[in-house]
Amino acid sequence: MTFRRDARLDPSQVQDLRGRGIGGRGVAIGGGGAATIVALVLYLLFGGDATSLVGPQAATGGAVQGPSVADCRTGADANERDDCRIVGYVDSIQAWWTESFADAGLRYEPTATTLFDGAVDTACGTATSQVGPFYCPIDRSVYLDLGFFDQLRSQFGASGGPFAQAYIVAHEYGHHVQNLLGTLAPPGDRGAASRAVRTELQADCLAGVWAGNAVATGYLEPLTDRQVADALDAAAAVGDDRIQATFQGQVDPETWTHGSSEQRQEWFLAGFRSGDPNACETSGA
Repeated sequence: MTFRRDARLDPSQVQDLRGRGIGGRGVAIGGGGAATIVALVLYLLFGGDATSLVGPQAATGGAVQGPSVADCRTGADANERDDCRIVGYVDSIQAWWTESFADAGLRYEPTATTLFDGAVDTACGTATSQVGPFYCPIDRSVYLDLGFFDQLRSQFGASGGPFAQAYIVAHEYGHHVQNLLGTLAPPGDRGAASRAVRTELQADCLAGVWAGNAVATGYLEPLTDRQVADALDAAAAVGDDRIQATFQGQVDPETWTHGSSEQRQEWFLAGFRSGDPNACETSGA
């Protein structure tokens, strides 16, 4: 996705903790070998229960080394660097939800995205990069290790691309919207018809709603078909059926937590094509 070069970015909406040490990089996920660990990790991606993959609280320290998001000032910066691109997406996403809530007579509460590497302290506990991108409903913050984007391509076969990154960030902010509206499902249930799956599919749809309105926020150039395809490819890569078939060799809908690849693509497109949050009623999904 290409940002308007003259768009002004607000880096204050992204907290940069990269380069800061945190104790205990390893978190016990469960036995069963590497394939099982990867599968468990992927079930937690895009809004999974981070509290199940946390360890004791650890102190952070040190300073950010190298470039930080404080240097991200324009759309031209976002076109050059992944971290600045995340700043641009967060700015655009929150600008649109602020306006959308206001149109509905509601007040949107902005929240920060925290960039980290290795591990990070959150109100939900201490999480490692193994959790993948996640939203913590207690502190209402999004957490992201940029290394996940490489993992999405190299291990899970997604095509990647800037708009795949946008989909990931917008999905997590979909959970923030759900939290503000009181519709975010508590973790725990599973199955193709579970509330957990419907919640994740709704977050996919809300990500699509933003994407359908992204250009109007003033940060982004019009989307291309290729960019939309990258988002759909990322959604398919993290479908429960795709994950299970790849890492377990069989598909068990009774254990789904996020929905199938087809469902995740379908609901993203529903939001994208309508541009309307009211199109994201997934109770019958």
